[in-house]
Amino acid sequence: MNIIKNIPVYLLALIFLVFGSNFFLHFINTPVPSGDAGTFLGVIYKTEFLRLVKTLEVVFAILLIVKPTRALVLLLIAPISVNIFLFEIMIAHQPGIGILLVLLNAISIYVLKEKYMSIVSK
Repeated sequence: MNIIKNIPVYLLALIFLVFGSNFFLHFINTPVPSGDAGTFLGVIYKTEFLRLVKTLEVVFAILLIVKPTRALVLLLIAPISVNIFLFEIMIAHQPGIGILLVLLNAISIYVLKEKYMSIVSK
């Protein structure tokens, strides 16, 4: 049963590790977006902001695999997942992997909810 509880975390780590490292290694061909999405990505690419985000994705993906850091990293990676989802919905106007990222993150946080109770309890 413990292995089933860890599947969302490992999927989340795998997705962020693959797509984060793809930014640096270019092993998956991705089409260049057009319109508002292309303009937005062009700006964050040119300002090196995307390099920072992709570096955080790779580091957080590795830390998700390490059990003692998992609860903290799930909270740190949640804003990245939400931003990917919001970019797809509001700028690119086509939902994609962001839905899966937010869902996996929410499930993983729910599974570890006892770790977060001290944050929200009085």
